[in-house]
Amino acid sequence: MAGDADRPAVMTGQTGRKFTNWAETFSCEPELFFEPTTTEEIRQILEKARRHSKRVKVCGFGHSPSDIACTTDYMISLAKYRQVLEVDEENCVVTVQSGILLKELNEEVLPKYNMALSNQGAVSEISAAGVISTGTHGTGKTFGIFATHVLEMTMMTASGEVLRLSREENRDMFLTALVGLGSLGIILTVKIQCEPAFNLHQVQFSCSLDKMLSTLDKHLDENEHFKFMWYPHTDGVVAFLSNRTKKPVQTNPSWFWDYFVGYYLLEFLLWLSTFCSDLLPCINKFYYSYIYAVPSERVDRSDKVFNFECLFKQYVTEWSFPRSETANVLHTLQDWVKSHPEHKVHFPVEVRFVRSDDIYLSPCYQQDNCYINIISYRPYGKDAPKDAWWDMYESVMHKVGGKPHWAKAHKVTPEQFQKLYPMFSKFCAVREQLDPQGMFLNPYLERHVLGMTPQTQFDV
Repeated sequence: MAGDADRPAVMTGQTGRKFTNWAETFSCEPELFFEPTTTEEIRQILEKARRHSKRVKVCGFGHSPSDIACTTDYMISLAKYRQVLEVDEENCVVTVQSGILLKELNEEVLPKYNMALSNQGAVSEISAAGVISTGTHGTGKTFGIFATHVLEMTMMTASGEVLRLSREENRDMFLTALVGLGSLGIILTVKIQCEPAFNLHQVQFSCSLDKMLSTLDKHLDENEHFKFMWYPHTDGVVAFLSNRTKKPVQTNPSWFWDYFVGYYLLEFLLWLSTFCSDLLPCINKFYYSYIYAVPSERVDRSDKVFNFECLFKQYVTEWSFPRSETANVLHTLQDWVKSHPEHKVHFPVEVRFVRSDDIYLSPCYQQDNCYINIISYRPYGKDAPKDAWWDMYESVMHKVGGKPHWAKAHKVTPEQFQKLYPMFSKFCAVREQLDPQGMFLNPYLERHVLGMTPQTQFDV
């Protein structure tokens, strides 16, 4: 019989930890908080949860502006479960533990091997597991959500079993787990298809919304990564055309314009507008005309161009819908702002484009989509009125068959998702198969996937 010295140490959790998301809009106080460093420690946590009939949720860096990660039972942070396991330089493939941040891949890991991620969203401070599980995306007519670049993953189920998932092995489970919302198990490792390192040449220009929409197809066809931002209370947009280039890095940052005016002064002005809302259209027009509408170009490492300064704390909602409805939706939003001067709207309204895929709960399942992201800043933690704008936007999305971003707060019910996602029932069946006791559920999943009434709401 093995002695005590030969037995693995039992993983213990911390009490009194509070989890709050980056925007400080949702928080929870788990009974126990764990930071495992090994696969065996993760298995021990799940075994402990089974014994005590506890639920388990994994948290990442906390960038999701919703309660998708919240729980009052056991919470696992994979921040210390972040090793690089294998690098295949010939095929540009990297295999990592799921807690690693995209920031670490972009800045520390991939440059060593002259590799880069092919596409990503605006934020790099997000874990590999998180970016996959929530359907995070970048932009580009020929690029899918980030999860489409995943070749293989391993996942630990509630029973402690480790499954290998890919298109060749356990295909249904793989297509379910790629945007699995943390509901199937704990993603352990991820194999990501990358490409040789590259710089992006980004051209920024402004024009009217009408002109942008009339030339939309041309910009999508001619540029690898294309997005634009509309500035409510103006007719203007700022467009970003980004393409791979052999040119060296050429940037001209300015602390005064980028941070003093573009961050600190803006937050102060937005705070003032919470007391006098008539200031907001003036703020939007000033920043559009004198800051953002100025033409510019830069060349930089790919991830530095993909990333976008999200500024300060904020509420965010983002939906995707058929790309063919882009002009209709934006004209509807523009008309509402013009016809409701009593409601003031923050800039920008971000517009991006993503290719279709075959992932069961991907918003782009079998459909090329446009994504529109609207925002309401919280300057110095102070909320601004947003409900009328939010409600109108969501009503427009429902009319065009829109689907909310899984990581962002929304009100869609399982019955509505059943109609929006052809594979929704299949997803639920696989989830039930892998986690029949509901270890990985929480109020978010109960509200939006299972149709149950949650016992606890995690909102601050």
